Amino acid sequence: QVQLVESGGGLVQAGGSLRLSCTASGFLFTAYGMGWFRQAPGKEREFVAAVSRSGIGKRYEQSVRDRFTISRDNAANTIFLEMNDLKPEETATYYCAAESQNTGLTNQQSAYTYWGQGTQVTVSS
Repeated sequence: QVQLVESGGGLVQAGGSLRLSCTASGFLFTAYGMGWFRQAPGKEREFVAAVSRSGIGKRYEQSVRDRFTISRDNAANTIFLEMNDLKPEETATYYCAAESQNTGLTNQQSAYTYWGQGTQVTVSS
């Protein structure tokens, strides 16, 4: 049974930080690139960050590049998203996803096969 379980969301004031985690099971974690996406109320889901299978290659949506850090711990089947200087407009449900295409870092949602249930991040002003 494939599972991606996000955690670490919550309520934070603007300018604050959160560290999201996503623990995977039911598939060969090390064979998949991983990504984080978010969906704000009334908006489409958008790409946030991606990390390669090795954990070395990383890609960020432009608006988060200087503030967010994606990483992975393959021994723990877990990826992380460190979010700093959060903004109210970044209030969203944050999802982790596994990319099965192995075409390299991608921001295309269609390339991601497995998705978590999401964790809510609320940034107050």
